[in-house]
Amino acid sequence: MLCQFSFKNFKSYKNETVFDFQAAALPEFKESVIKREMCSDILPVGVIYGPNGGGKSNLLQALSCLISTVVRPIHDLEKNRIPIIMQQKVSCAPFSFDKVSPTEPTAFEIFFRTKGYEYRYCIELFKDEIKSESLARKKIGAKKPAYIYGREEGNITLGASIASLGLNTDVNIKMPYLSFLAINYSIPIITDVQEWFETCIIRNYANPKAEQQIMLGEDENFKKIILKLLNDMGIDVTDYRYDKENQQFYLQRTLQGAKYELAFVEESDGTKKLFAALPVLLLALQEGRLTIIDELDAKLHPKLLRYVINLFKNQKVNKNGAQLLFTSHDMTTMKNTVFRRDEIWFAAINENHESEIYSLYEIRREDNERVNNTASYSKQYLEGRYGADPYLQNMMSGGDWK
Repeated sequence: MLCQFSFKNFKSYKNETVFDFQAAALPEFKESVIKREMCSDILPVGVIYGPNGGGKSNLLQALSCLISTVVRPIHDLEKNRIPIIMQQKVSCAPFSFDKVSPTEPTAFEIFFRTKGYEYRYCIELFKDEIKSESLARKKIGAKKPAYIYGREEGNITLGASIASLGLNTDVNIKMPYLSFLAINYSIPIITDVQEWFETCIIRNYANPKAEQQIMLGEDENFKKIILKLLNDMGIDVTDYRYDKENQQFYLQRTLQGAKYELAFVEESDGTKKLFAALPVLLLALQEGRLTIIDELDAKLHPKLLRYVINLFKNQKVNKNGAQLLFTSHDMTTMKNTVFRRDEIWFAAINENHESEIYSLYEIRREDNERVNNTASYSKQYLEGRYGADPYLQNMMSGGDWK
């Protein structure tokens, strides 16, 4: 489970930026948070709103950049331990709108949990070179973390847990030491970290190609669940199949006892989007994976989007701690009946062309009180009361067009 992610000097983000999946002490949706013994509650869902160019996608790309930096070398050498599901490489680019940032490294820090431990992994990148890197962990419930290894430029030091293993510390400056260890050794600590990174799923449904990548296996139980979910959403599909001979995917409907097939390419955009997304989301729910999706709402009816969100918030369905982090423009789901206040985040550009993020829970009203959980979130956002530059309000206000 992802606990917290922070980064600095990445694309439109200049200063240190922190995204937090740790749940605040709020009265709403207490039953939806992910609870584990001896550790803080974790949120199953996080959504980022904001105008075009505000930094929503760049936030997801920062996290995706970190994940792909670790996983890509492992995958390229076919040393991954878990099948990689649709991860996309994201290049590291510094903030551009000043003279200093392009000469400085981009820094990432991530806290995440596996079954028994919480890990802290840090890495600094500059022009594809590793400037610093470190890994530490602590047992769930413990107070003091244990140092695993550290790296400054070309110097690598090992913690007590791996120092006696005779590990090679002469590593290419472009290779994360975490990836190097995962490729060359079988070390339980490293394997635990490696597998967490490999389970992360990264998708961008603003890209039309993503709709053509359908992940459907031969498992009949998996097929039954997919069909049930589609029918729950009001899409009446009774079966599907892939024709290897003509390399065509077909969806089947049954009308008055007769079966009819329609080629996938002829389906509506919304249906194609769902068929591409649902197997990925179902896998994440079954295996407790983190899923990062840019523009999840693209081509989806708001009711379908709400259904997907509720799958992750329903602990009877989400039994293994899966998490969904996504961007959205859909105001109809920005409601107190869908999200907790700490699940809603905003991204916006400030006067220095720097992106900033903050959660709805952090916002204070004029009386210095927090936004109430009974408020109309979408209405107040469009009125400009949350500060994330609601461009729609600016357009509707008229302005001077002369």
